[in-house]
Amino acid sequence: MHFLNIFKSLKNKDMLKRVLTVLGILVAYRLLAQIPVPMGDASTFKEAVTNLMAKSDFSNFLNLISGGGLASFSIILVGLSPYITGSIVVQLMTKAIPRLEELSNDGETGRRKINQWTRILTVPLAIVQSIAYIFILYQSVIAANTATEFVPTAGDWILSVVAMTAGSVILMWMGELITEQGIGNGISTLIFASIVSQLPSMMAGLSERLSLIESANLNLFGVEFPVAASVFWGHLAFAVVLIVIIFCLVKLNESQRIVTINYAKRVRGNSAYGGIKSILPIKLIAAGVVPVIFATAFLSLPALVGQVITSFDASNEIGAMLTRVFSAPSAANFASQYPDGITGQWFVYPIMYFVLVFAFTYFYTSIIYNTKEMADNLQKQGGFIEGVRPGIKTAEYLGKIINRLDLFGALALGLIAMLPFIADYVFIMVTGAPVGLSISGTSLLIVVTVALENLRSVDSRAIMITYDDYSNESED
Repeated sequence: MHFLNIFKSLKNKDMLKRVLTVLGILVAYRLLAQIPVPMGDASTFKEAVTNLMAKSDFSNFLNLISGGGLASFSIILVGLSPYITGSIVVQLMTKAIPRLEELSNDGETGRRKINQWTRILTVPLAIVQSIAYIFILYQSVIAANTATEFVPTAGDWILSVVAMTAGSVILMWMGELITEQGIGNGISTLIFASIVSQLPSMMAGLSERLSLIESANLNLFGVEFPVAASVFWGHLAFAVVLIVIIFCLVKLNESQRIVTINYAKRVRGNSAYGGIKSILPIKLIAAGVVPVIFATAFLSLPALVGQVITSFDASNEIGAMLTRVFSAPSAANFASQYPDGITGQWFVYPIMYFVLVFAFTYFYTSIIYNTKEMADNLQKQGGFIEGVRPGIKTAEYLGKIINRLDLFGALALGLIAMLPFIADYVFIMVTGAPVGLSISGTSLLIVVTVALENLRSVDSRAIMITYDDYSNESED
């Protein structure tokens, strides 16, 4: 990264405007997370949300990608989940329906139409999820007997659903505005901001555990500190492991296979063209964090359906089964669901999660890399891979490389997604209770990947802006 060039580029009005626009959108996003849903007493529903988050992984997922919007019962409670779900549905349909696949290959025009359909699909999904969550929360409030006097009218329901749907659509619009600035993917940037916004609360929790206590006896270099030694060394070990994991994530994210491309020499009149070599980089994890997000959303929806069913009928076995099977084992629900320790049920969700991450990695990579199209473009430009015939053979060769990289990349992504489950399993075996990590491997992967992608985008734009400085330096 050329950080000096990035700072220099901020002198350019257009670059400064783009950066300030993105920062302004992120500030507006955080402000939206503080506007409560117009439904009764907000504090009462916040209490219901806290109870719900202890039972549902889908709730924790929503709270993550909405920047705490669920925990604060704000109008962005539903967050980006409808847009992510709509993207999954449209992309699956693109692969299943030949007409849509042709449209997706029809350049920028086709992609715009598909994006428009994704936006349209987001609205009904946001409405359905808004109704479901308000209903579940209201039923939770009634079950707790904390707000029996409040009975929402039809107007309350309509106003709340409209507010939450509008919040989801506004987030989608904000994401597209960020993308238009050319310094990173908007949706990914919003999710990145959501995760980072949770760090202060996590740090506050760590500080509380390191607070002054009577039994503190930490001795460093002959100096006594009013901190519990066991807690301090435990957190220090956690910080070291965190740094190692971040280092590995950066290496995995930056890993790529370089394919050398040769261009045939062409002679036109007295001029010769081509006869040069270029490279085609193929990333190890080309799909980025998309498979992890897709897998989480895909697994979370059945749990939501189960909660809706049990809200109508608490004794319904189907609803209870869906909620139990598709709820991730965590520190919050371990004592209630596994009073006798780990059972076979504990492994069901992690295994499904790993399989879906693995499958979505292959699926999304096949969308990013169309080997036939890549081979055709190389052939049109006079490019070829040494020892490989142009056309179908080149497509097959690239396909083999991508499949091999996908195998390792999918396994790596799956293991990253399994980090919190692996940590919980180790702590259950040692201490009898899970550790309950505040930041999972998925969150770290999202933060690292999005930060690197955005920095790369900013760096590329900064180099274009400061190109004259490069030219002057080379001439000198």
